[in-house]
Amino acid sequence: MVLECFRGPLLDADVDAIVNAANTRMRGGGGIDGAIHAAAGPKLLQELCRVAPSGIAPGKVVVTPGFELKQPWIIHAVGPLWRGGKHHEADLLEQCYRRALHAALVNDFKSIAFCSIATGSFGFPLEEAAEIAVSTVVHQIERDSMELEKVEFWMFAKAEFEVYSKLIEELS
Repeated sequence: MVLECFRGPLLDADVDAIVNAANTRMRGGGGIDGAIHAAAGPKLLQELCRVAPSGIAPGKVVVTPGFELKQPWIIHAVGPLWRGGKHHEADLLEQCYRRALHAALVNDFKSIAFCSIATGSFGFPLEEAAEIAVSTVVHQIERDSMELEKVEFWMFAKAEFEVYSKLIEELS
């Protein structure tokens, strides 16, 4: 398996599925969520209204087609809102990554790309989130003997890219 980090838009990833940092309402929003909804077209919102009519809780995921995206699938993961770290935020963030990988496994995806879940408007500290993300992905893949060909992390901001790249390099 290839584990890499890129700097640029998640929508540039050449993978079977991208992981969207969604909000609990599952109706689009700002940041990467808004960009994915805009690029995927109106059928994405229709599908999310069908499969998650009341939204989903933090730590959960929903899979939809990519519609107008070049990626065939989207795994929508709802990260936790940072409330000082005393409300199980780390556990909920870990669940996002584990459940996204499980969705990839059961749907037979061979490649997946993540953004930095919950570090934008949800306020999760970047370094802690990156450690949770990278370590969870590596351990989950090893534990489940997943046959993913590649896992990518796509970071738009320079600071995110530097933090994630360093962690991935340390694991190589």
